[in-house]
Amino acid sequence: MKNWNTFSMRIVIDHAVKTVYECWATQDQIEKWFLEEASYYQGSEKRKPEELVQKGDRFNWKWNNWNFTEKGEVLEANGKDFISFTFGSGGKVNVKLTEINGMTEVTLTQSDIPNDEKSKMEIYVGCSTGWTFWLTNLKAFLEHGITLHATGLKQEETKDLVNS
Repeated sequence: MKNWNTFSMRIVIDHAVKTVYECWATQDQIEKWFLEEASYYQGSEKRKPEELVQKGDRFNWKWNNWNFTEKGEVLEANGKDFISFTFGSGGKVNVKLTEINGMTEVTLTQSDIPNDEKSKMEIYVGCSTGWTFWLTNLKAFLEHGITLHATGLKQEETKDLVNS
């Protein structure tokens, strides 16, 4: 029987673990490959764009080309190779980085996904498809200095785009 509560995926990126970690754990970097805007708060204090997030930080993530801001919490952040965060109604996401021959293997696991029929499609299928794109986008950004996603469009202009 299929386990609809969790999935994992991996990608290898030809960059150092430290660089890949900063792409996940700083406002400055996550806005370059994943989000339109990201804000992190420790209590009422907003973190600086280049400052690493910490366990317990709250965040606001504004998606590209979509009029929605996700609010969540950093569950773990060890400052070097592991970060975990809430992901709306989709449970939580863990990102583990492992050095392999000078490159970084990124293992992303999304878990605690609700098991109702709607969540199976919208969260399990939707997020696993989305993370496949975003991990590829991170690889393109770090290895080639490009991003694959469309930016600056209105939400209605992104209908059926695979790169929004």
